[in-house]
Amino acid sequence: MVRFEGSRFVAAIVVGLGLAASPVLAQERASIVGQVTDSTGAILPGVTVQASSPALIEKTREAITDGSGRYAIIDLRPGTYVVSFELSGFRNAAVPDDLRR
Repeated sequence: MVRFEGSRFVAAIVVGLGLAASPVLAQERASIVGQVTDSTGAILPGVTVQASSPALIEKTREAITDGSGRYAIIDLRPGTYVVSFELSGFRNAAVPDDLRR
């Protein structure tokens, strides 16, 4: 869960999806999914969620949170991803240590 505070927010989280050990596993895909809320627990629709990685041909995939604050970035290749969240009207906030792993 990502929490927002203040006027503008952009956070980066490194997400490791792991490299496959065999050619069969190398063709598997993964997804990054979640729900975005603010510090009070209120859902945040309309947040731009971006996953970036050298593993992607296009280098970046993007999703927008729905009315329940949920997002899904699907069909990702194995690799390491940096995930950022942005919503106008919110400021940068520190990413909690438990989300950095």
